[in-house]
Parts: sequence; C-alpha cells; structure tokens
Amino acid sequence: MNPPKDKFVFDVIIRNGLLVDPETGLEQHGDIAIRAGAIERVGSVAGTASKEIDAQGLVVAPGFIDIHAHGQSIPADRMQAFDGVTTSLELEVGILPIRDWYARQRECGRVLNYGASVAWAFARISAMIGRPLEPSLSFMGKCFDDRRWSENTATASELETILTLVEQGLQEGGIGIGIPHAYVPGGGAKEMTDLCSLAKRYDAPTYTHIAYSSNIDPRSSVDAYTRLIGYAGATGAHMHICHFNSTSLQDVRRAAELVQMAQKQGLNITVEAYPYGTGSTVIGAPFFSDPAFRERSGNDYSAIQKVDDGHRFTSREDILQAQKERPDSLVLWHFLDMESNPSAHDLLDVSVLYPGGIIASDAMPWTLPDGSLYEGDAWPLPDDAVSHPRSSGTFTRFLREYMRERQKVSLVEAMRRCSLGPAKVLEEISPQMRRKGRLQEGCDADIVVFDQGTITDRAEFTAMNRRSEGVQHLFVNGEAVITNSELNTHVFPGRAVRGRYIAS
Repeated sequence: MNPPKDKFVFDVIIRNGLLVDPETGLEQHGDIAIRAGAIERVGSVAGTASKEIDAQGLVVAPGFIDIHAHGQSIPADRMQAFDGVTTSLELEVGILPIRDWYARQRECGRVLNYGASVAWAFARISAMIGRPLEPSLSFMGKCFDDRRWSENTATASELETILTLVEQGLQEGGIGIGIPHAYVPGGGAKEMTDLCSLAKRYDAPTYTHIAYSSNIDPRSSVDAYTRLIGYAGATGAHMHICHFNSTSLQDVRRAAELVQMAQKQGLNITVEAYPYGTGSTVIGAPFFSDPAFRERSGNDYSAIQKVDDGHRFTSREDILQAQKERPDSLVLWHFLDMESNPSAHDLLDVSVLYPGGIIASDAMPWTLPDGSLYEGDAWPLPDDAVSHPRSSGTFTRFLREYMRERQKVSLVEAMRRCSLGPAKVLEEISPQMRRKGRLQEGCDADIVVFDQGTITDRAEFTAMNRRSEGVQHLFVNGEAVITNSELNTHVFPGRAVRGRYIAS
C-alpha cells in the first residue's frame, strides 16, 4: 500500500538516472527529488514521493532552452517538448507591446516557459508608418506591404519615438532587444549605435540577424559581421549573433575567424546555430527581391520554396508577385546543398560547433494549406500542418548527429550547448535564468529525461510534423509534460521569463 499523500516527502523522485549538470561537470548515476517546482535533492535520495520514475539507462539533464523560437503557441510548445525543450523564447525579432503579449500568454496558458525581447522592427513600424502595434510575430511580415519602415532612414523625431518605444518595452520586462537588421536595410549606423547604447544602459542583450547575407562585397556577410563587432566595441553592448549558419553562407569560416578574434579581445559577443542547411522566413524579406540575389547568395531562385504548397520559385518576377500577394507567407531557403555538395557539411559544422556556441532552433509557426497559422489545441497536430523541420527536431538532431553518431561533442558539452549556454546569455537581463540550465539543488525543475541511444529527430522536408523520439519524460516547473513518451495534453505549467527592469 502507498502511504497517505501527506506522508510523502517529495512530489517526484527520478531514480537511477545518469545525472548531467553542464555547469559543475557532474556526470554520474543517482537520483533527483522535486518539490514545489524546484530541484530539492541531487544524488542519493532517501524518502518517498507521490510519483517515482525509474530512469535506469536514461540521461537526466536540465531541460533545453531555445532562445530563438518563433512558434510561441501551444502546438509549437508541444512539438518542442518532444525535442527536449522546456523554455521557448522569441528573441531575434521580439514583440511589442511587451506587456500585452505577456498578458495574452498568461491568459491562454503555455506548455513551456515563454518570453520575448523588445521588437525594434515593430517600433519602427509604429513610428514610421503609424500602424497600431499587434503583439504577434506575424505583424512584421504583414507590414511589408508598406516598406517605408524597412527601407527608409528614420528622421530625428522618428528615431526618438523608436527609442522611446524600445525603452518602454524593456521597462515592461522585455528580455533584451531583437534586431533583425537584414529586414530593415534603412537602419543605419547612427540608429544602430543609439539602439546598442540603450541596450548597454539596461544590460540587455541584442539578438541580431546581421544586416547582410551575401558572399560578395559590398554588403557581404563579412561586412555585416565587421559592423556588428564594431557596435559591440563602440557601445559595450552584448551582441548575440542569431543563426550563424544561415547568415554566413559560404563565408562562415572567415566570419568565425573575425568573431573569435573579437571575443579574444574581450568583446561581449555570443553565437548560436541550428544543424540544418535550410533556413525559413517570410517571402517579403527584402533580400529576396534584390536584383543580385543569385550572385549574392550563390543560390538560384529555385532554392526558395513556399512552406504551405511547396512551390519552388523560378524568377525574380515570381518572387515579386508573391511579395505583392502575401508578404507574410512563409518560405524555406535551401542555402546549402546538403544532398550533392560534400563541402556543405563542413561549412555547417563551422557554425554548429563554433567554440562556446549554443544551439537554437529558429523554430517557425505551424502553417495550414490556406497559409494561416495553426494555433489550435488538437494533438497530434493536423496532418496538413507544416513548418520547417527545425520546429520539431533541432535539439534531437544535434544530439543524434553531433553527439552520438559523429561524436563531435561529449554528453556534458552537448548539454552545455542546449541548456546552460543559452541560460548564461540571458542571466544579466533575467536573473531568474540562473535557476535554469542546471541540474542543481534550488534550481527550477525543468528537466529532460532521454535515451541517448535512441534520441533522434524524425521531421523531414517531406514530413515536417513528425515529433522527435527518445525523450521519455519532460518536466516544466516540476510538472510532467511528457511521461513514458506520451504527452499530457491537460497541463500548461509554462511560466513567464522576463527582464528585470519591470516598472511598477
């Protein structure tokens, strides 16, 4: 017989697992005890719990932290849960108004921990074309129907409004500033230095999609990285580089050399990547309509493919027509030919294995055949819901390929790239992240339990909504989201991750 509930010492005990803590280097068998949403014991645990799990043969690690996830919905959370993710953050683009977005997430409920940066692009849209702000990622894509906010240089009064809106977002708890510079070619050096100086005053990271993705000068990727390094040096801002793989293109080796030299000189620059040679964005992105797109990217127009119907573009005219019809349509960009070009894998490795770098998915929303975003509650996801495979399998793909199959990283280093590293990027602006990314007493009970012998991604470009395999159990704030590889569809334990500058 089980003892009465009030006799239990803990809520959950995970026994006999291989415990991994990337901060201390712990890698040994033992137990974990959870109580009131926190890790209370690590090691050998005596006592009882209302739920016990035998993790013999499984890894017990801090849940993965994805700092670049655009899905931000219940279905997106559920797919990422099977990828080992416990915290999913929208930081590259961001959101405005911040207060409204957090209130909406709290009201709807989230499966995973959630949070957002302040959207500089949204501030520009409000200041320069007067659109009422919508706290939704699709807002930026829809506003490409009037490109003045993207292409024009801000006037002095417009810039003052932009900076005021961004600062207000930081004061409402935004986790840094999202700077998708490639989508805003009108954002010049004076505006960027003002923005970065504001970030420095708030100790807020900037999450930057570099200004140019191109193999040739002028406006090459190397040019863009040199500018980013300059902003870090001139303002002291923390410049976080988003998706190092997809913006560096063929010049990733030279870009890595430049960033490493800047880091050695003490500049606060961090790097993320995802293990795919295909990116995803909106068709309205200005770099697709560049007359020199093929020369700059090294790709033909057929490398761009619509997510909803699979259409491959044939010409610039084809692109322009699609931009006119629906600029927020999601597309895939196959920037590396992983099938027939052996050197493509080497280029991808430079970014994924960048020293000290982290993994981040750039997960996209789930789209239905009519182009609308799927935000329903059905599980499994509808058969016709599509996205980039990275929305399902980024972390499990990294573990399968780079840790298990190719043995490029150890288990402890893999966990650093997936959990501790992302947490440390955010700790200055969000001290609560010091309780995440670690398997230590007193830390949040965001825990993934997986089989390192079987963990794998299953999503492909022809079958995007296949969930990953190998995650046996997943806890978010001590509550079981996945048990014995099955999703609990009735729990929404996600909590807000916010910046520390919250005005009363």
